[in-house]
Amino acid sequence: MQKILVANRGEIALRIMRTAKEMGIKTLAVFSEADRKMPFVKFADEAVCIGPAPSAQSYLIADLIISLAKQFGADAIHPGYGFLSENAEFSKAVSEAGLIFIGPSSKSIETMGSKIAAKRTAKSFNVPMVPGTEDPIQSVEEAILIAQKIGFPILIKASAGGGGKGMRVVNHIDELEQQMNMAKSEALSSFGNDDVFIEKYVGAPRHIEIQILCDQYGNGVYLFERECSIQRRHQKLIEEAPSKVVDEKMRKAMGESALAVAKACQYHGAGTVEFLVDEAMNFYFLEMNTRLQVEHCVTEMITGIDLVREQINVARGEKLRFTQEDLCINGHAIELRVCAEDPKNNFLPDTGLLKIYQPAKGPGVRVDDGFEEGLEVPVFYDSMIAKLIVHADTRENAIAKLCRAIDEFKIGGIQTTLAFGKWAVQTEQFLSGQFDTKFIDTHFSPEKLSNNDVETEEALAVLAANIWHQNSQTTLHRQTPANNGSSNWLLRRK
Repeated sequence: MQKILVANRGEIALRIMRTAKEMGIKTLAVFSEADRKMPFVKFADEAVCIGPAPSAQSYLIADLIISLAKQFGADAIHPGYGFLSENAEFSKAVSEAGLIFIGPSSKSIETMGSKIAAKRTAKSFNVPMVPGTEDPIQSVEEAILIAQKIGFPILIKASAGGGGKGMRVVNHIDELEQQMNMAKSEALSSFGNDDVFIEKYVGAPRHIEIQILCDQYGNGVYLFERECSIQRRHQKLIEEAPSKVVDEKMRKAMGESALAVAKACQYHGAGTVEFLVDEAMNFYFLEMNTRLQVEHCVTEMITGIDLVREQINVARGEKLRFTQEDLCINGHAIELRVCAEDPKNNFLPDTGLLKIYQPAKGPGVRVDDGFEEGLEVPVFYDSMIAKLIVHADTRENAIAKLCRAIDEFKIGGIQTTLAFGKWAVQTEQFLSGQFDTKFIDTHFSPEKLSNNDVETEEALAVLAANIWHQNSQTTLHRQTPANNGSSNWLLRRK
């Protein structure tokens, strides 16, 4: 593999290119007119404009991307996440064009891309499932019978859905017909497929996912879990690894279930199996994402494994270079998605000019971003402008490091989720690990971001006490000489 076309933009395009460069592989960037000045375009060995700003006229034109790959001599295409990354037809077309698709086969993508097909596949390998239907609902009458059998509340979900689209919670039978019609209409509009299914609604679940990696020879490993329960509109904002509430027994059971799902669809490459976890810590299969996840960074930080490098190695036919026994969890990592959104205004997008952009730095701090100061955050794409990731020896120290990094991260000209992130990780719920996907709905309000918020100050005191107690254990028996009023620094200098 000599050259990779990166069929994406922003931070993920730049992140892929950096690993490719370390591996001695050249990169080809494709960019829209809105992204001409973006860092990923400058970083690539070659770059070509593929069309106007709207993604339907640029990043989603599969035939053009494949044609450019061949024209510029690329051997492979990496789709990143979003756009064409989970498009089975694109994966198939790339392979048929004689190129390498850095991801799973089109068959695996197709199987896991349909939530109904994915549930059937997972169930065949005895992976725990939320009670519900295996086939698309054909009528309101059928939906009523199923709902009465499994009990309200229920969740109507689009089979081809994602990002919360085509999803409706139904609390009473009188609401069912209207909510079902709305879900089908939104699914058809968003995905071109109005198939929906029903499952029991788990009211306050945790969202915990397992990172997997499989080669083309039947070998597979799970790289532990990520806690992804802090979300708005079914989209994640804060992720961490490992989860505070998952013990070794549960971790092993979830990991083995995730590998069973991968085996069921003959998966190869990096992927993520997502689970809902109820209040009793029972876990249920939710879906499989057949691509690299936004939050893959926290897994990299606790395992020391470059997932993009492993994706490339698997795509070019190499066997996994490690086994499950070789893997271990090292410390704790937390990621905050720095989005151009206004938390005080229901997290609505707030795009515009980045008048100030100074990312955080320092030990244990990683920033994956795709912007520079003076650039415009466009309205055409996802609102995320950076990912702030920290790593420390303990969860408490990681939280403290994240708070320091947020204070150091300077962004001017737009509203962002930085202040929200600092507030969230200092709440009693986050510190104790007792939170679920309703965290924002239940605990957040705009006034919480006040600098004088008493709850935040109390939480900071608790965090500081925990860190002091932890550190004091290592110095308990250490004798400190008297310094007669002089500082320790002066004593060391003498």
